[in-house]
Amino acid sequence: MRALITGLNGTLAPHVKAALERGGHAVVGWERAAVAPEDEAACAAHLEEVSPDAVFHLGMGGEGWAARLAGFCHEHGKRFVFTSTAMVFANEPDGPHRVGDERTADEDYGKYKIRCEDAIAAASPSAVVVRIGWQIGDERGGNHMFEHLSKQHEADGQIGASARWTPACSFMADTAAALMELAERGEPGVYHADSNAVSALPFDEIVRRLSAKTGAGWRVAANEDFVRDQRLLDERVSIAALDGRL
Repeated sequence: MRALITGLNGTLAPHVKAALERGGHAVVGWERAAVAPEDEAACAAHLEEVSPDAVFHLGMGGEGWAARLAGFCHEHGKRFVFTSTAMVFANEPDGPHRVGDERTADEDYGKYKIRCEDAIAAASPSAVVVRIGWQIGDERGGNHMFEHLSKQHEADGQIGASARWTPACSFMADTAAALMELAERGEPGVYHADSNAVSALPFDEIVRRLSAKTGAGWRVAANEDFVRDQRLLDERVSIAALDGRL
């Protein structure tokens, strides 16, 4: 499989690239400096030139870009995978959330992802949309849980973590493996990929375990400041359980 990936300068996409290459697939990255997502003619020409077997759309960009990528894949019989977010669901009603639940986002990022989901659905009935939670790394740098918590500990000398928040979250390597499997499976639809779906670890416990796993030595102050079950349930998706990874 020849895969085109958007967002390779981000945090998760490089893990998807690594997973695909380990699986024997060729990977091409979308270079925004060369092909602007807003330029419809340039995008169409680039897609024809690259002629990918699959497109993994992880990059930030307008819903028009997402629709064009999805539409190209549908028209040419190629596979299309888009990463959405647990934030399409607001705090009320509480989770855990299933694929068919009403999307209730009340923050800009969640609303943006809903617009992308809808644009993709209109452009392609064969697309795969995967909602994911907070991504976890075990090294500094990037936009993920370990980096965020490390900065918080550096700033405050401790990490305040709610024992009443059950977040949707997964290690990036596990999310990447799930995305690749869904692309290879080729069954269209909306999916949820969440390592904490069954493990149901509260946030304070996740922080303690991540500190122990990485040797970070964080001071964790448990609280009840945020009450939320954000888990994403979907029995169709195979992803490593969080309590087995932490």
